[in-house]
Amino acid sequence: MLKIGNRETLLSYAESPSSRRAREIALDTVENVLTAIDPKRIIKSKVVLNEDHLHVNGHSFDLNSFHRILVIGGGKASGSMAEGLEEILGDRIEEGLVVVPRGTEDRYKTRRIGVQGASHPIPDSRSVETAKKLMELADRVGEGDLVLCLFSGGGSSLMTLPRKGISLNDKQAITDLLLKSGATINETNAVRKHLSAFKGGQLAKKLHPATVVNLLLSDVVGDRLDVIASGPTAPDPQRRNLRLEKIRSVGKSPRDR
Repeated sequence: MLKIGNRETLLSYAESPSSRRAREIALDTVENVLTAIDPKRIIKSKVVLNEDHLHVNGHSFDLNSFHRILVIGGGKASGSMAEGLEEILGDRIEEGLVVVPRGTEDRYKTRRIGVQGASHPIPDSRSVETAKKLMELADRVGEGDLVLCLFSGGGSSLMTLPRKGISLNDKQAITDLLLKSGATINETNAVRKHLSAFKGGQLAKKLHPATVVNLLLSDVVGDRLDVIASGPTAPDPQRRNLRLEKIRSVGKSPRDR
């Protein structure tokens, strides 16, 4: 269980036995919540290795049917997720890379999965470099590979790959404006996806035809897959709607357009 480091100090501020008991209950609640949402613990509760079969939340994968196992990911929780996954699969993982907030890289102890840092919440050059590395890794996968994707909140800025004609400075300025505007995370990530060559399902295209398993931790209301980290491996409903509007427009007479 995760523990609050200054628990005894906080309890010492109680002015009476009843106040101390109330503080104990509050701190116990916080510790239980932190334990329940620990990314490593969640991964190990959902991913189970039984001999040569990997069970993921009700789905089973025969590892003997794959040439390689690779791990790709990013987000504030991806380092802990990678630790949990490596404790399960160990040397079965051939290689991998996850991107975490810069300055936290050394917290994670992994051997097979690389952990690199980038900027959050405004992307930087490291965000672009790490996104390119993930795309290069995706370029090397084939039909016989199993790719485990670990994405969580914060991934949108940590993995940034501007589309052609858009610069990193553009992405930084737009992200800053969105954060200051009061836009919801759904609205913010809808814009981010359409400026990206990585998000909105673009990574999934690169990973085809490998078998891809997504292990996602949500920090957005409704848990929409296309919103978590801006959905690198999730279909983009906005793009689909845009295509439908174009089809409808083509079908109308010039007077109706």
